[in-house]
Amino acid sequence: MIEIERKFLIKNTNFETLALSKNAITQGYLNSNASRTVRVRLKNDCGYLTIKGKSNASGTSRFEWEKEIDWKEAETLLALCEEHVLAKTRYLVPCGNHLFEVDVFHGTNEGLILAEIELQDENEPFEKPDWLGEEVTGKIEYYNSYLSQHPFSTWK
Repeated sequence: MIEIERKFLIKNTNFETLALSKNAITQGYLNSNASRTVRVRLKNDCGYLTIKGKSNASGTSRFEWEKEIDWKEAETLLALCEEHVLAKTRYLVPCGNHLFEVDVFHGTNEGLILAEIELQDENEPFEKPDWLGEEVTGKIEYYNSYLSQHPFSTWK
């Protein structure tokens, strides 16, 4: 499956009152190589194993495969992950005909808030809410796999 998404910084936290839900997420990387990542995630009472391929030139599209796995299996795999396991709260925020996933990071990435929107086509139009800031699609430093190796707290 090909994932098409765009990523943005956030100007303010007005999205919080519009959110349909919020969930705690813990995720780590068994492999954070830029050409392929293998991620383990805990969300609600589910575990997930996800493999992502290298992004295209614009950074909007890449292969993604995800499988739900047992919580205990995910916990065991999480213990094998590379350093700097990510902790974040994800808000699901509707806007027009789309749904933004807004991640508020914690721990070593505290202070970083990113919004992602998944699209059916790279050129698909979508409504941009007033809380949406600079687009950072394709900027590697905003990939979760990069943040697991170079936490936001270490940026200059």
